[in-house]
Amino acid sequence: MNHRALAAAALVAATVAAAAGSVPLAGQSRITPRTEKAMVRDAAPVARMPDGHPDLQGVYDLATLTTLERPAGVPLVMTDEQAAKLEKGVLDRIDRAGLPSKGDRDAPPVGGDGSVGAAGNVGGYNNFWIDSGTQYNLIDGQKRSSLVIDPPDGRVPQLTAEARRRAAARIVRATSDESAREDDPGLEVAPGAYDDPERRPLGERCLLGFGSTSGPPALPVLYNNLHQIVQTPDYVMILNEMDHDARIVRINGAHPPSSIRKWMGDSVGRWEGDTLVVDTTNFTDKTRFRGSSENLHVVERFSRKDGNTLLYRFTIEDPTTWEKPWTGEYSWPATNEHMFEYACHEGNYALGNILRGAREAEAKKTGRQ
Repeated sequence: MNHRALAAAALVAATVAAAAGSVPLAGQSRITPRTEKAMVRDAAPVARMPDGHPDLQGVYDLATLTTLERPAGVPLVMTDEQAAKLEKGVLDRIDRAGLPSKGDRDAPPVGGDGSVGAAGNVGGYNNFWIDSGTQYNLIDGQKRSSLVIDPPDGRVPQLTAEARRRAAARIVRATSDESAREDDPGLEVAPGAYDDPERRPLGERCLLGFGSTSGPPALPVLYNNLHQIVQTPDYVMILNEMDHDARIVRINGAHPPSSIRKWMGDSVGRWEGDTLVVDTTNFTDKTRFRGSSENLHVVERFSRKDGNTLLYRFTIEDPTTWEKPWTGEYSWPATNEHMFEYACHEGNYALGNILRGAREAEAKKTGRQ
């Protein structure tokens, strides 16, 4: 079982229930897991906490078709016709992917058949597990094609030369086979990805959500996109359904010394008028958002658009990784859905098999048994 299938096999049954509950009744429009049926659509007045600050609390569904970077040739703001055509295409694909599988079907070709889903790359998630939403993100009545708004082209800036060198040095070899030195005697061969379970990615090990779902910045992923905010005068907690990660933001706090590092960084908040500004530093080198370094600095802004919608904006800065800072934003619509525990890896025997498979491959290559 490959590493993507590991996560799929360990998903909690609550996700199954959420997906099964999305079957439309006769006469209803098509919906997918946890999307439109649970969204709180009507505008509502902005409530305030006893300390006078806006009440940001609630459960929000971050699922969206809007991608981080803008596709080539697509404007930031799409027309209603453009968005509707693309959204219909997604619904049609969901319908096709939801059809029963044919029992007499052939196995996919080596390398996959190029389709969206498990057969496309031979393994991993099939469409049942995916809940990326069915609509593009809406801000001030406009459908957005990308989260990135600066640079204006909607693309993440180029990596620095230093970041490119780091990326090349971090390429993990399939095994720790010393034969790589034969081609390059000066090459330092690091332990391979299948030599130690703790060298497997944090997301695969269910220690941290993949794709920066935990943040910062908090980005939408394939499924389990609910986020809950709990707010007090001194702390704000952001709970992520994916991998049950919780961020604690200390209001008017101070960052610890640089010797103290955290997977999700250290977050301190302050109020600028009605906007909560969260400043996060002190990252480790274990998560590396899009190849970032320990110098990653993320500034997030949470503000109320109305009683049922937050506007989330983030700015990324790391001069050792990107040639310039960059900014993205998207709305967080409230939902009446409930968050479920992300139970993962209970009774999972695949990791041991993965490591044993690597040893078996090594033995066959060297002729040792």
